[in-house]
Amino acid sequence: MLLVDIKKKLGSFQLDVQFETDGGALALLGASGCGKSMTLKCIAGVEKPDSGRIVLNGRTLFDSEKRIDLPPQRRRVGYLFQQYALFPHMTAVRNIAAGARHLSPAERRRRVAEVVRALRLEGLEDRCPTQLSGGQQQRVALGRILVGEPEALLLDEPFAALDSYLRWQVELELMDTLRDFDGDVVFVSHDRGEVIRLCDAVCVLTDGCSAPQESVRQLMQSPGTVSAALLSGCKNYSLAERLDEHTARCVDWGVILHTEAPVPPDVTAVGIRAHHIAPGPGAENAVSCTVARVIEDTFSTVVMLATPGGGAGRSLLRMELDKAVWEALSEPEALTVHLAPAQVMPLTGGGL
Repeated sequence: MLLVDIKKKLGSFQLDVQFETDGGALALLGASGCGKSMTLKCIAGVEKPDSGRIVLNGRTLFDSEKRIDLPPQRRRVGYLFQQYALFPHMTAVRNIAAGARHLSPAERRRRVAEVVRALRLEGLEDRCPTQLSGGQQQRVALGRILVGEPEALLLDEPFAALDSYLRWQVELELMDTLRDFDGDVVFVSHDRGEVIRLCDAVCVLTDGCSAPQESVRQLMQSPGTVSAALLSGCKNYSLAERLDEHTARCVDWGVILHTEAPVPPDVTAVGIRAHHIAPGPGAENAVSCTVARVIEDTFSTVVMLATPGGGAGRSLLRMELDKAVWEALSEPEALTVHLAPAQVMPLTGGGL
């Protein structure tokens, strides 16, 4: 279990993060500059918070009140940097062994051999980093961490240094590693797909402040805040005003929508995902639109719809359909669509 409750001021930027893991992988999700990497550095001991506590499996790594601040080498936390930070002049096996300097020579050899087998690096032991693929370099970097038997892994955008064609294979390999790891994992990413596939829970950071952590499923189904919805991939938003507990006026779209989820008193916006907009009037929330633009994507058709609220910016609705469904509509110039109340998401907070 990893408990993090820290604050750190950097000029005008204030980091204020709280979360608690209990096994599995937790994602820190947020825009660039929101404090994700700084949070990992504080956990690893590379940076020092101004105040708060960090506790791992009952061991206090940092406590400002008790003046506890363990050095990185005593924290038993493995930190995987974005660029892997391998020693270029060392072979793969020597890079891995560098993570086990605290062990006796015999124990070090045994642990390195175990890690080489576990990460399927046999035959690559004598290669230098420049002779390894991106995925192999990542496995060596993970091996250097795992050989020290950490209690937690911190992964800072582990696929950022890879070309797109390599990412999927390396992600599959990382899935295998995480599946066999018994400790806690904190995973920093901008990519919601990676988070969905690799993580169990998520903590959204906005301008240095953390929202209450939630399951990845909760984030995708009911993000709650504008920031969380943006990060979850929702592309349709309108500023909104509450009319009653299940009704909101959508200012940008020029319509009134009913919602299944309660509309909070402090609602600022509503959102709906592009694939949840359906052609046809439906029972509730029918919106008469004109077709502003049609974009052919690889496996779907994206239809940009001008709503009663106007014809540009947030007033447009993005609808994504199977190609066959769009073709069956015979390229209409006007179209009524249905926004099911269960799919309309009331949101709070700023960001639009």
